[in-house]
Amino acid sequence: MDIYKVLENYLNEGKTGMLATVIKRIGSAPRDTGAKMFIGEDKKIYGTVGGGRLENDAFEEALRLMNSGTTKVLHIRMNATEVAQDGMLCGGNVDILIEPVEQRYKELYNGINNYLEKRKKAFVITRFKENKLSKTLIGHDNTIIGDPLLEEESKFISKYINERNPFLINETTVVEPLVKFSPLYIFGGGHVSQYLSLVAKLVDFYTVVIDDRPEFANKERFPHADEIMVENFESAFERLSFTGNEFVVIVTRGHQYDAFVLQEVLRHDFKYVGMIGSKRKVKIILENLKQMGFAEELIDRVHAPIGLDINAETPQEIAISIVAELIKERAVV
Repeated sequence: MDIYKVLENYLNEGKTGMLATVIKRIGSAPRDTGAKMFIGEDKKIYGTVGGGRLENDAFEEALRLMNSGTTKVLHIRMNATEVAQDGMLCGGNVDILIEPVEQRYKELYNGINNYLEKRKKAFVITRFKENKLSKTLIGHDNTIIGDPLLEEESKFISKYINERNPFLINETTVVEPLVKFSPLYIFGGGHVSQYLSLVAKLVDFYTVVIDDRPEFANKERFPHADEIMVENFESAFERLSFTGNEFVVIVTRGHQYDAFVLQEVLRHDFKYVGMIGSKRKVKIILENLKQMGFAEELIDRVHAPIGLDINAETPQEIAISIVAELIKERAVV
């Protein structure tokens, strides 16, 4: 479930919570600016700001500020020693904005949902000067929901109309372009994955590459990936979010890995799952799934062989055929 839909549900039920957003990142922190986590008053967590110490500190601070009406920027600085002790794969400096989710902005959250669902451009301006919260939603059609817009803010917006990532104004205001990125989990760090990450990014997929080999899963090989997870495939599922909107492409280095990842994906909610492989390999894996008790209609959702049939042969062509299929499936409501 999308974060803003969670907020909407909580407010509809008369409940509240705190929203944590990464507003600034320096170094190799695990999540980019704009990453969000909602902490409900019932202590349930939705989304992530990066795991490990980042997640824990944001969670604890959100609980401390719960129901106080206070907004705060949490500054987290991770040196190499702290990263090693925490067991994280990334370090860096991160600023996390922690803000209360309030009934007065219920219409604004509903508006955000509407713009995201329609894939229309909009901006959310959040001001947090002196711990006070102010929010405004500005649509591509000049619709304004929430607090009035200041004149100088209007000038900034007009300059950055095509921005995709959140940016700060005077360290007290964050502007977030609403872009409907579809999460794409790429299991495997081979040649096809490299081109897949590049092409998928061009058409607004949020790409996460997962492989247990650091020599394959790294920023040098995947400069366009939004996230890179160097983990075995089993533990990776403990960190990945599945809300029913995720796209999964399975292109690992071996049949046994492909089969395991596919089994795990089918145990979660997802939008799309596809697996590369020959007809013989696909047939064997799907037959095993039937014998394991997976429902026929669930197995029928697996795209295998993967990609649209364009007679693709090279890794580049295969990546294009896969992304074309992803675009086709994304358009299905």
